[in-house]
Amino acid sequence: MHLVHSFFSRRTAFAAAVLGGAGVLAGCANQSASSSTYTYGQAQREQIVRLGTVESVRQVTIQSDQTSGAGMIAGAALGGVAASTIGGGTGRTLATIGGGILGALAGNAVENQMGKTQGLEITVRLDNGETRVIAQAADVAISPGQRVRLISGNGPTRVVPM
Repeated sequence: MHLVHSFFSRRTAFAAAVLGGAGVLAGCANQSASSSTYTYGQAQREQIVRLGTVESVRQVTIQSDQTSGAGMIAGAALGGVAASTIGGGTGRTLATIGGGILGALAGNAVENQMGKTQGLEITVRLDNGETRVIAQAADVAISPGQRVRLISGNGPTRVVPM
């Protein structure tokens, strides 16, 4: 009977580890703040274009609004599984609980780091005299004095070089 229990415990632990890993991968699909990325809902929609000149550019970090929780869940599962191999009896139970807690904290920290993107805060003086500030991913070179297009409409506003 002990062999059957041990087999199912290991099988359950393996399944938890696989599901936790899949959860982390699912949580990796983050939104884009790129000026070059459109969602399917934004594609083939008319956009408004305004012309202007960049007044200033500042480095910023763009942080995801919320985490999926997948990092915490996967970390808890993997930490608990890894720690369950330590000791026996009550010691093993405590190690498993502690490993789960530490794994959850580590998984959450990893997910938070993955939700950060280097960005630019771009101040643009439009040709009509108005000033706009847009933050977007730092994937296109933008510098003060540069002529740009502000593209906006059904979604985010993008700053793109002319």
